[in-house]
Amino acid sequence: MNVYDAERMTDLLAPIGYEAVDIPDDADLVILNTCHIREKAAEKVYSDLGRLRQMKAVRADGGEPMVLAVAGCVAQAEGEEILRRAPFVDMVFGPQAYHRLPEMVARVHREKGAVLDTEFPARSKFDYLPKPEAQGRFSAFLTVQEGCDKFCTFCVVPYTRGAETSRPVADVIADAGNLAAGGVREITLLGQNVNAYHGQARGFGTKTLGKLIAALADIDGLDRIRYTTSYPAEIDSDLINAHRDIEQLMPYLHLPVQSGSDRILHAMNRRHGASDYKRLVERLRRARPDLALSSDFIVGFPGESDADFKATMDLVDAVEFVGAYSFKYSPRPGTPAAALLGQVPDDVKSERLQALQEKLNAGQAAFNQGAVGKKMSVLLDGAGRHSGQLIGRSPYMQAVHVQAPEDHLGKIVELEIEAAHPNSLAGTLLDALPEHENLGASAEAMA
Repeated sequence: MNVYDAERMTDLLAPIGYEAVDIPDDADLVILNTCHIREKAAEKVYSDLGRLRQMKAVRADGGEPMVLAVAGCVAQAEGEEILRRAPFVDMVFGPQAYHRLPEMVARVHREKGAVLDTEFPARSKFDYLPKPEAQGRFSAFLTVQEGCDKFCTFCVVPYTRGAETSRPVADVIADAGNLAAGGVREITLLGQNVNAYHGQARGFGTKTLGKLIAALADIDGLDRIRYTTSYPAEIDSDLINAHRDIEQLMPYLHLPVQSGSDRILHAMNRRHGASDYKRLVERLRRARPDLALSSDFIVGFPGESDADFKATMDLVDAVEFVGAYSFKYSPRPGTPAAALLGQVPDDVKSERLQALQEKLNAGQAAFNQGAVGKKMSVLLDGAGRHSGQLIGRSPYMQAVHVQAPEDHLGKIVELEIEAAHPNSLAGTLLDALPEHENLGASAEAMA
């Protein structure tokens, strides 16, 4: 979502004369778009600000002022603290305020002192944003939902992104249609809790995420649809049926579980148990047998015992994830879990994380190896590191590289997978498939 937000900030700044540059040394305006999920990410903001302060001073000595801004969730959570620790920062604004960015830039240039904007607006920021453009891309992000009402005890999102809100169906379809008309062939629908989507539909009440995906599948040229991130307890029949029925919906789902221990899941205030999660996975795989799953895991949550951690390892064995994000528990100020007794020592967290990641990496490697010799459709959306090489994503989100003519960029091509690497696949070009042909996974790809 931060990538999407950064793109929209670029769109907002273009009419007032700004364009993106490759390095901050050349920038008149530098925006750090931040994440507050983990302590390390938040602290990195202050480290980066220290380096940028020196660049700002050098430019000021040369008569070229630099405006320095902090945006996103750290800004929302620590706005005044940022200005206290880094008084050289000119603007601090939260994720619900970036549509006011041109106004804030103008205020910095005409007024003394920093601009702080961390208010939650009465009207959605999306009401003020220009339509997203393809800008030469073949895959794009599209936010459909923001915020979260679940209040997991470890998570800051409800406090930094606010309550769950869904964009109207017509607005999402209009944005998706605009992107597809510009050449985008794959869209990833975004939300902190994307399957909580309940967008207003003209004359029809609200639509669920599954119904929205069905409507998007009718857009000419939109061949691939993905969504992230999901909350297990809110995967409903509409969404499961979408995986069964809609060819454009890719057979890959990121479904965070966090832990395999019911006791820890309860302490996290998750609204599912391990058995609930496994039953949901069974339903999804009955609907789409080749569905690949990835997940999120937190190890070392307060009170986590060896038995709790073993339950997580057992869940990984049972589900057979093809990828995951896994982290040591990081106390976030103001969250209930930060005050819990039984904080796990860091060395124990590190040991558990290493064991979990070894298991997860082995699962990913086995999945990738299983693709060798299979045929697979791949959307080529970028240039590779080597001459004549293009890269893309498989239906299962694997990075794939292939030697192919440059005019194949933006096409969905049929490849035979010839090699598997830890984080990617290598393929041989068989054929380019027609423009705007709706494609899911090849029938034999991963069955």
